Amino acid sequence: MAGFINNLLILLLLFQNICLGFRSPLSVFKRYKDTSRSLSSECLGSDQTVISFGLSDFALDIRMPAVTPKQSDTYLCMSVPVPVDDEAYIVDFKPHASMDTVHHMLLFGCNEPSSTENYWDCDEGTCKDKSNILYAWARNAPPTRLPKGVGFRVGGETANRYFVLQVHYGDVSAFKDKHKDCSGVTLHLTHQKQPLIAGMYLMMSVNTVIPPGKKVIDADIACHYKRSPMHLFAYRVHTHRLGKVVSGYRVRNGQWTLIGRQSPQLPQAFYPVKYPVDISYDDILAARCVFSGEGRTTETHIGGTANDEMCNFYIMYYMEAKHAVSYMTCTQNANPEMFRNIPQEANIPIPVKSDVLKMMHGHHEETKDSDATSLLQQDKKEEILDHETKDSDASYLLRQAKKEEAEILDRSDFYSLLSKLLGEREDVVHVHKHNPTEKTESDLVAEIANVVQKKDLARDKTNHDERDNTILVRDRIQKFHRLESTLRLPESRHFSLQQSKHGEGSWEKEHKGDFHVAEAVEWPGLDLKLGQVSGLALDPENNLVVFHRGDHVWDVNSFDSKFVYQQRGLGPIEQNTIIVLNPSNAKLLHSTGKSLFYLPHGLSVDKNGNYWVTDVALHQVFKLGANEKEPLLILGVALQPGSDKNHFCQPTDVTVDPITGSIYVSDGYCNSRIIQFSPNGLYMMQWGEETSLGRSRPGQFHIPHSLALIPDLSQLCVADRENGRIQCFKLETGEFTREIKHKAFGRELFAVSYVPGGLIFAVNGMPYPGEAESVQGFVMNFSTGEIIDTFIPLRKSFEMPHDIVASEDRTVFVGDVHAKTVWKFASAETWPEFLRSWHSSSIAAMLSPFNAQMRFADFSILPGVKRRKKIKESSCFRWKENEEML
Repeated sequence: MAGFINNLLILLLLFQNICLGFRSPLSVFKRYKDTSRSLSSECLGSDQTVISFGLSDFALDIRMPAVTPKQSDTYLCMSVPVPVDDEAYIVDFKPHASMDTVHHMLLFGCNEPSSTENYWDCDEGTCKDKSNILYAWARNAPPTRLPKGVGFRVGGETANRYFVLQVHYGDVSAFKDKHKDCSGVTLHLTHQKQPLIAGMYLMMSVNTVIPPGKKVIDADIACHYKRSPMHLFAYRVHTHRLGKVVSGYRVRNGQWTLIGRQSPQLPQAFYPVKYPVDISYDDILAARCVFSGEGRTTETHIGGTANDEMCNFYIMYYMEAKHAVSYMTCTQNANPEMFRNIPQEANIPIPVKSDVLKMMHGHHEETKDSDATSLLQQDKKEEILDHETKDSDASYLLRQAKKEEAEILDRSDFYSLLSKLLGEREDVVHVHKHNPTEKTESDLVAEIANVVQKKDLARDKTNHDERDNTILVRDRIQKFHRLESTLRLPESRHFSLQQSKHGEGSWEKEHKGDFHVAEAVEWPGLDLKLGQVSGLALDPENNLVVFHRGDHVWDVNSFDSKFVYQQRGLGPIEQNTIIVLNPSNAKLLHSTGKSLFYLPHGLSVDKNGNYWVTDVALHQVFKLGANEKEPLLILGVALQPGSDKNHFCQPTDVTVDPITGSIYVSDGYCNSRIIQFSPNGLYMMQWGEETSLGRSRPGQFHIPHSLALIPDLSQLCVADRENGRIQCFKLETGEFTREIKHKAFGRELFAVSYVPGGLIFAVNGMPYPGEAESVQGFVMNFSTGEIIDTFIPLRKSFEMPHDIVASEDRTVFVGDVHAKTVWKFASAETWPEFLRSWHSSSIAAMLSPFNAQMRFADFSILPGVKRRKKIKESSCFRWKENEEML
């Protein structure tokens, strides 16, 4: 008996020591202890966020710090530093969230978060540097398990020094009682070196439009793979409510191999790839999302709100450590024709029965029943499926879902221990039942969003002009919604009316100008058959000059690692690469440049009508006479990249001072400098250097991509592309004068153009995944740097706007290298003039009873109009009542 008691005491002491060991701080977490944030008691029973178990493994709990989102479609971010200085590996993820409160979560890895606040509005961005998606969750997805020996590498010398959690709160009706949300994810990390490194490949459609009532709409994505072999082990699909099925494939030698296929209405977990799939160099990765617009009365676009849509196919892969790449994306369709051969299974929606929906959608049964019924009704309309197939497939899916979840949750030893140590309660994620039809008081932005999504602005119109102008109204409402979310200041920050520092943008200022830019929808230039449009300019007669690549394409095969062009065998472009168009009707006036260029890039026209162009493949700059077949001047050595006085390395743009005749070249993709030449092409000077680590300094470049002369001020402005800013310099000395940089630019600013009178125009690049900045055009006051207006096209969408040019009458042209097109935008100096330019039918439509709820919104989104905080519910509109708004 005494021996038994002694043994029992020893076991108790051992258990106590183990528990104390779990709770004691470790030396490897010293840096983390100094910077970590304590979690609210509403989230956890313990304030421990790092738990050690064993000699090499530990867990990190990443949770929202007891937040209460105030409006629907709020994106909140918070960051946690990687709690170790040396390298570690994520080998497991466990989500803590419910779709009753959270639409979806993303976990990013990066080097520097966008904010140091406890949490922040993700409109400010997720990370200041490049971010990598490590994990994604939606629709009550179960935990994700990585294969043995595979891990996501963080800490150490990698770029992932911080984790940033982004949570999208879709419908905030569950927060009416003001409770706090603590959603997040627990990571299982280890110090044991993993032989295989995991990564994420995101395939994402960016320009899909779903017409209202359309039964079937396909969104296709495809990219050539140009890296070391990777092995796929898990996939995840993501759409919103209109998605029926998402499928991903490897295409090799015309053969389609399934990676994964799933209904996005089931839990959006990472599902294991059923059969091993490896991806080799030059394979094609392809994905298709099938949508239905039935039940919608307006077009549905790709966007960040729950009423928009998304088409995402995530792939988890692993690679050998020496070749590992942590994150890759594909946002284009490299070969639309091949989708004619996509397996038929990709077109067949996966049925979801009501009991499956209820199980997956959680606790809001009375809220979700109507949605489930709606989905079932839509499924019944699919003629391709009969009842027997639906029943058998749904039953199988139900069994599989339960089996997979049970299999994943079977690893309860680790998670159960962790839950006990953290004191986690069952009611961590609060669930509340509210009447979904009960409308809360909303601000102007929420009201506008509601109107845009729920009102059919198009109606049954037969007049083409009325329809175009209705689209214009809708577009401005959407744009105002987007800009308003950027402009709104976080409540925790103090807003200062002091003058901004020299060179900083003043985006937060109230703009009182009456300038507005909108697409000239009557311009037929979108129908031109062009190659990749790389450069635009206006000649002395104000005709539009376009520089395009014909049948040549710049892709990953174009250059080797030393920037030497690899496709000389294709020969020069056989089409005329320089075309001159009438700016009013897009009629072809002149063309030249045949058999001269390999990869056109920058373009300008001097005061004498000569064309100045750059070719990134030839690494040269050319001067061409309008009627000359041979170049008048060539700078650089053909096909030889370099960084001395006689060589360029992928020069991006060229411009000529109309007063002195001096030539300025931005050089370029692999050099970081501006070079000045005499009118005869003699080297004079250069300035600029490569961007250093951390914050980019004045005079440093990360791809000087576009040039704009400011002749009246003797300045040259440069679109510093990858630094997302405009830098300006004195022409005669190269001395830095100012920087124009705005959060709305995002990470990339592609092109800049100046017109006399003090206006500067620019276009930015597509946002990185998880970031909010939209691709758009900007109009700015050159003197102050403030943004006066932004603009996007109504026809098609910006994909990669590459160059911009504006005339003195404020007509703007934008060329897109991916869309292979040129848009024309026209300006209006004042709002009353702009009103008068509308067709009378459109004005009548805007003032009709149908648009009564939109009237204040319509006027408030236009320049020079003061915004009202609340939309009146008056059923009548009186111009006198609103004269003070104009």
